[in-house]
Amino acid sequence: MKLLSYLTPDGYRSYGILKFEGIIDLRSRTDIDTPDLKSFIREKGVAAADHYINAEVDYQLSEITFLPVIENPGKILCVGMNYQDKRTEFSITTDAPTIFIRFSDSQTAHLGEIVKPAQSDQLDYEGELVIIIGKSGLNLSEAEAADYIAGYSCYMDGSVRDWQHTWFTAGKNWSKTGGFGPWLVTSDDVTDPQNLQLKTWLNGEIVQQDSTANMVHKINKIISYMSTFTQLSPGDVILTGSPGGVGRSRNPPLFLNDGDVIEVEIESIGRLTNYVVSPSNK
Repeated sequence: MKLLSYLTPDGYRSYGILKFEGIIDLRSRTDIDTPDLKSFIREKGVAAADHYINAEVDYQLSEITFLPVIENPGKILCVGMNYQDKRTEFSITTDAPTIFIRFSDSQTAHLGEIVKPAQSDQLDYEGELVIIIGKSGLNLSEAEAADYIAGYSCYMDGSVRDWQHTWFTAGKNWSKTGGFGPWLVTSDDVTDPQNLQLKTWLNGEIVQQDSTANMVHKINKIISYMSTFTQLSPGDVILTGSPGGVGRSRNPPLFLNDGDVIEVEIESIGRLTNYVVSPSNK
């Protein structure tokens, strides 16, 4: 099942189920006030959407405006340097997971704009698999971890390289540099999240390609590790790292510029598309 967040044709924030025929609006059908997908997951659980799967569709995909899958996550936790090729490119040797955070206001949606900061010419692309947490958990074992996943999505984790120093936070939180979408695919529809092809496309050319099988720290380990130092909550978002091939490591470097189209495609999940703009063209 695919769940997405959007603006209705009338401009109201909502969320629903994507089917071949169109979108079944969930917000108008729930019996309690769950104004966004995060609160629906928290109060109802992803499985509750199954109750509406045979309802009549309310909108066509062409009628809505996408929002980030989880527009207001309580936490966006990110794993860096989690593919061996990327670790080699950046000369990373530590065994511990590299963890940093994003803020929710740094996100943008599928078909939305990625804004190249006026203060930098080093906006880089990073395609990633995203985990969306489905229920609260603390001190989880790796064996328990999969039960806490609501689903998966795609992320374009834009990095302002000349603002990434010892810590990544300053380079990861510029407004509208994190593309998130197009939808959440529930975990029951992803047979093996640790065996998915991930590709990043820049202006129609593949610039990253790898399999999630090559993650250094696997999904269950990531969830277990993070739940040791913070309680995971419904709607929390975890970025699992980007493969090699990023722009900073190329010769010459390849950074994003006004007019570029950047896309992240993950097998069994979908293809996230964003358009790069400069602030002067907004």
